[in-house]
Amino acid sequence: MGEFTYEQEGIIHKFYGFTAVLGYSRMRFVTFVKRCDTPTLIRSLMEAFEYFGGLTRCALTDRMKSVLLEMQENKPRWNPRFADFMVSIGVTARVCKPYTPQTKGKVERTVSYVKQSFWAGVTFTDLDDLNRQAHRWCERINSRVHRTTHARPVDRLEVEKLQPLPQAFAWERFATEERKVTWDGYVSYDGVLYGLPGNLHLAGNMVQVRERKGVLTVWSQGQEVFAIEKRPRSQESVPHPEQWTGVPSTSAIRRTAAPLGHQQQAPQVQSRALAEYDQYCGVPSVAEVGA
Repeated sequence: MGEFTYEQEGIIHKFYGFTAVLGYSRMRFVTFVKRCDTPTLIRSLMEAFEYFGGLTRCALTDRMKSVLLEMQENKPRWNPRFADFMVSIGVTARVCKPYTPQTKGKVERTVSYVKQSFWAGVTFTDLDDLNRQAHRWCERINSRVHRTTHARPVDRLEVEKLQPLPQAFAWERFATEERKVTWDGYVSYDGVLYGLPGNLHLAGNMVQVRERKGVLTVWSQGQEVFAIEKRPRSQESVPHPEQWTGVPSTSAIRRTAAPLGHQQQAPQVQSRALAEYDQYCGVPSVAEVGA
């Protein structure tokens, strides 16, 4: 992934650009994201494989923390989530050697090419608009004759012999992330707060969130809670129309939750002479002692 900076209202921001290129056909894929963590990397890889129409037998990656934790005796210790994804789909992961540009030249040149050919002077309204433009740009460059192969990447793709994509849950499960629901019924994703139905009482619980093709789906205990079109702008709240259904009002909570003490009238105790208590306890009177 490479960093791509842009200006908005005089403030510099950045997106991360994920780039992928096939070794034989030179087909390129580019998408822009807000994060560079492992779940985002996996989702970007899934989009790339879907764009190419299949899986490669191996994938050469950069030395990112979302991929590689460290090298131990020249052996990679992979990020567990990334390793699980690659093993499950049957793709062998390889990591670029340090200080050897020849092992990652195609990807590095693609990042540089994107910055020079696409990013320079680009204008967009939001992230979705930017990615639509990026994907149209990919369609154009993949239809041009490549100066190294002297052929169009889309034509060479037909003989690339990619492996079939996994189907249904075996594939979709890798696009899922866990999120904790806030106490006021929101789940946060990519800087946007999405409200959940209040009658499910999910506040404070963990839910599963999946973003696929612009749609955000929330799951709880294996059941779909709701699906909504993903909002591209950060710092936004999207309340659910039934977010407060079954949730007591704040005033009701105060009335029932406030501790209440009770004052009672002190019991009335009958007054008696001390001699009566002495007699009751068998204590002799003064007259009896003198006799």
